[in-house]
Amino acid sequence: MPQKDPCQKQACAIQQCLQANKYAESMCQDVIREMRRCCEAQTRNSVCCSGFKDSKPTENKRNA
Repeated sequence: MPQKDPCQKQACAIQQCLQANKYAESMCQDVIREMRRCCEAQTRNSVCCSGFKDSKPTENKRNA
């Protein structure tokens, strides 16, 4: 039986939040932050973090 991904709960929470908020990332910063924390701790053990591990927070970036 395959082992459950340690960050699957956080990944699902992001999807639920985005769907509930019409994909507005700004409304889901708390769950995104939790995913980042999980990925920092579980990078080698989590498939869910494969596209997350090198990404940087975008909440303070603005296009001028």
